[in-house]
Amino acid sequence: MEKDVLDSMPTAQRASYELSRRKAFGIAAKLGLGGAAVAAAMGSSSVREALAAGGLPQKDYKFTFVNHVTTNPFFTPTQYGIEDACAFFGCTSQWTGSQTSTVTEMVSAMQTAIADKVDGIAVCLIDAEAFNQPTDDALSIGIPVIAYNADTPNARLAYIGQSLYESGYNIAQKWLPMIPDGGKVMLSIATPGSLNLQPRLDGYLQAIKDDGDRITSETVATGVDQPTQESTIESYYLANKDVVGFFGTGATDSLAVGKLSKKYGLAATGVITAGYDLLPETIALVGSGDMTFTTDQQPYLQVFLPTLQLYLYKLSGGAVSPANTDTSLAYVTKDNVDVYLAPSRFEGSTDAAPA
Repeated sequence: MEKDVLDSMPTAQRASYELSRRKAFGIAAKLGLGGAAVAAAMGSSSVREALAAGGLPQKDYKFTFVNHVTTNPFFTPTQYGIEDACAFFGCTSQWTGSQTSTVTEMVSAMQTAIADKVDGIAVCLIDAEAFNQPTDDALSIGIPVIAYNADTPNARLAYIGQSLYESGYNIAQKWLPMIPDGGKVMLSIATPGSLNLQPRLDGYLQAIKDDGDRITSETVATGVDQPTQESTIESYYLANKDVVGFFGTGATDSLAVGKLSKKYGLAATGVITAGYDLLPETIALVGSGDMTFTTDQQPYLQVFLPTLQLYLYKLSGGAVSPANTDTSLAYVTKDNVDVYLAPSRFEGSTDAAPA
């Protein structure tokens, strides 16, 4: 393939082509074919068909991803995961939903996808009831539905994401020993009751209770707008300077906690700050010591895997059914932050494909 054509490709498509190219040379070596001949033929339909015959074929399936905060920077690597998986499998996708966790907008997006008879839907199930009927409607006409990032046990075929309540409970168990007896902590949540966040907060609260209620906590609702989150958390601090810990339940309110710590030098006074996710600014705050730790729930995998599973479900005629997948609970501290500080498409700090 000519270099200018290759350079004009989208990043994910170029990465997929390079994978196919390496695969072709591997096949050539096994068959005793000349590498130059394979390189010259890479753009031909016959070679593409041969590659497909040697592995999984590309299919023009269309998948819709319904999200609750479509412009939130947490979901930047998530969208890269969709792009990369679709490039690999030949699929197309739509990223839709709501910018403000408005459930009716998400349901409407899901209904539109059903009317368009897409080949699969992945949706953040942030409400216990609102998505039940559209999920049933999709499944009734053969459209597979997978939950990602947030879940409620309706008829969806599988959930891919973090175990939310357990993550909150386990994270609290990590920061609780750092809080002195009688200390007061602030727990922030963008949208109380939303099933992508409330279980985490519930986990925090249960861990505090199981620790003997030796500390006190206050919950602050911040809203989903990042500047508002920052001003709300700062206002709370200025009125409660005796607080010894600030803990977020989402990406942007956790970042707000870290930025507060940096602005007022809280780490030097022993105040503990922690929360969720790998926004580049959050990672930098952990690296500088202004934030105690953050948590990795692998946003890239939360849609790469649903794309893979929807593809396999369609390709197999339903024989390969989607499977629940916990995308883990990993902590980022000053001890291991260097791994995360490097620019990474998987964490959303660059759109460049890995070498």
